Amino acid sequence: MELTVRPVGRRIQIQAGSNLLEMLREHGVPVSYSCLAGRCGTCRCKVTEGQVLESGRDVLSPSTNDGQFVLACQTTLTGSCSIEIPEADEVVVHPPRILKGTVTRIEALTHDIRRLRLRTNKPLIFSPGQYATLQFASGHVRPYSMAGLDSDDELEFHVRLVPGGRASHYIAETVREGDPIRVSGPLGTAYLRRQHEGPMLCVAGGTGLAPILSIVRGTLAAGMDNPIRLYFGVRSPRELYGAEALSELAERHPNLEVHIVVGEDSANSMYRSGLVTNAMAQDCDDLAGWRAYVCGAPPMIEAATILMRQRGLAIDRIHADAFYATGI
Repeated sequence: MELTVRPVGRRIQIQAGSNLLEMLREHGVPVSYSCLAGRCGTCRCKVTEGQVLESGRDVLSPSTNDGQFVLACQTTLTGSCSIEIPEADEVVVHPPRILKGTVTRIEALTHDIRRLRLRTNKPLIFSPGQYATLQFASGHVRPYSMAGLDSDDELEFHVRLVPGGRASHYIAETVREGDPIRVSGPLGTAYLRRQHEGPMLCVAGGTGLAPILSIVRGTLAAGMDNPIRLYFGVRSPRELYGAEALSELAERHPNLEVHIVVGEDSANSMYRSGLVTNAMAQDCDDLAGWRAYVCGAPPMIEAATILMRQRGLAIDRIHADAFYATGI
């Protein structure tokens, strides 16, 4: 039995029942991974030929189609097959960590958004754009994206108060400075690709601004001079935050072009009005060769993805992180 790995051109002898990620790591194949539990999605790869078993589900990818994606850490090899590892030169390996932390500050950014800062007992190493799971002593658990870099003294998160959301309201109403917190991560695949030298499109809706801020800051920290077009959309003027931070980033990065779009038209507004995807449609004619990062509500991500693909952006260059409003 043989495993063929593209595009690195490796052929590995395997045995039935072997875990795909373990085989790749054992033979020195560059592959991204983090949580090892099928949650973060970092080890996603494509089965282009043969058959595997992913978490009890048969995945068959005849050579006549484009293949199917699986998570390597959850995949069992059952026979000879071929896989494709995306962006082997952008491999990210951040072993998952569970850290103890302390809340250092909570402040209101808008009527329904809180900025949560905390300090951990050890550094959390992550790539710009990733997220972590926060757990408070009461058992409230919720994933939130980092808004900064792992070199910062503190971790920063933006928390929207979700109607019926136990975790978000607990953070806003009960959590105080000095309270303990547990941080697990990092997670997520919508992280900054540092090898990309072409233009970047960053799209944020609401608190999706947090990971986008991290990505833009990460671009600056890495010395990248890519042209960046950033769109930030909110539903109303009272939900707008972060405009000053975006302005400061634009001053530091001459190639950063910021567009703030407010859903409700205001006669005195200095920003564009309407949907963020409409603003993108007006400005973006040809996105071939670009790379996009999209963070926010699922409907916005879906609409933005459709638009970007219509404008020539390849699906494997669109990195999305959907924010689901739940009651937890």
